[in-house]
Amino acid sequence: MLVTLVDRKPSKIKIKPLARRLAVDVNNACDEKLENELAYTITFDNGLEFAKHQMITDSIGVDVYFAKPYHSWERGTNENTNGLIRQFFPKSMQLDQLTDAEVQVVEDNLNNRPRKILGYLTPLEVKFKNCTVAF
Repeated sequence: MLVTLVDRKPSKIKIKPLARRLAVDVNNACDEKLENELAYTITFDNGLEFAKHQMITDSIGVDVYFAKPYHSWERGTNENTNGLIRQFFPKSMQLDQLTDAEVQVVEDNLNNRPRKILGYLTPLEVKFKNCTVAF
């Protein structure tokens, strides 16, 4: 399993591989990836791995929201990002075997890829131009 967090405005991506799909592991991954980031809200889907979302709210102080069941368009940026990640890790690949280093290469690649929606700037260029944008 991969936990993907996307800053909506600059499309900056953070990815963390997990060996198990447990709520505690997801919470730890979110805490680790958002440790030095300014975050206001996180929107999850309705999977059981997000059952302990209150721990995230308590530890990093963000509001957690949930998309309605079967309304993937409510998390469009994240769904698009997952599609970009699939260019590197196809569906047939076992994601629980990925290392942090392998995932970091993909994260760096995607954060340095120019995007049409950003005026052909990279997410990192947009993030550092406007430091007020947050997750």
